Amino acid sequence: FISSSVAVDWTAAQIQFHISREDSWFKSLFVRKVDPRKDAHSNLLTKNEENNLYKIQFHNVKPECLDAYNKLCEDVLPSIHADKYYPCELVGTWNTWYGEQDQAVHLWRYRGGYPALTEVMNKLRQNKEFTAYRKERGKMLLSRRNQLLLEFSFWNEPVPREGPNIYELRSYQLRPGTMIEWGNYWARAIGYRQHNREAVGGFFSQIGNLYMVHHLWAYKDLQSRENTRNAIWQQEGWHEVVYYTVPLIQYMDSRIMIPTKASPLQ
Repeated sequence: FISSSVAVDWTAAQIQFHISREDSWFKSLFVRKVDPRKDAHSNLLTKNEENNLYKIQFHNVKPECLDAYNKLCEDVLPSIHADKYYPCELVGTWNTWYGEQDQAVHLWRYRGGYPALTEVMNKLRQNKEFTAYRKERGKMLLSRRNQLLLEFSFWNEPVPREGPNIYELRSYQLRPGTMIEWGNYWARAIGYRQHNREAVGGFFSQIGNLYMVHHLWAYKDLQSRENTRNAIWQQEGWHEVVYYTVPLIQYMDSRIMIPTKASPLQ
């Protein structure tokens, strides 16, 4: 014999149990299970054996100062590039032609990663010529920003080129958490973009704007760029890459750039 009060308590407990189970099941539909990883995304995507670190600089120059700014950079930057005392290389330096106007873009490579970057920065602080360069450069700038980058393992490493060429820097802000997916598609896609030697380098950010990807391309001129890009759509598989990578992008930007006299990429 079960008293009415006990029966009520038992029934209520059963109802609560079923509600808890249903609530737990319902929540499980929206909880994303995360597989444990044993390595950072950057280690899965980059060329670990080479340990290269890149720095990209964007300098917005006062319009009336652009020629003087370029001359100042031509006088100082190549000497740092050529001096073995500094474990860094000037990969390329450009002025933006289409995109943000009166802008200079510099790309540096540090062989040896973060220790090489730190070594260069410490040594440059003791370089009186570079200190004077920075002081004079500051008078010419409206703003500046930079990012530290790693290179994708499946992309070409940027090497000096003879010109004349124009360069396109295509920058993609990805949705957080999609870098591995992006890399998986582009590891295959880069094979479609080698026929005219247009692929120069591919990078992703480590410090600065995160989940940012930069692809650097070279073309003889704007018409060559259009012809090359149109021809890709005739290759089987390219449309699939575009279809699956576009949803990963929050926004994108394109700059057409002209190399300066000091640039190893001409």
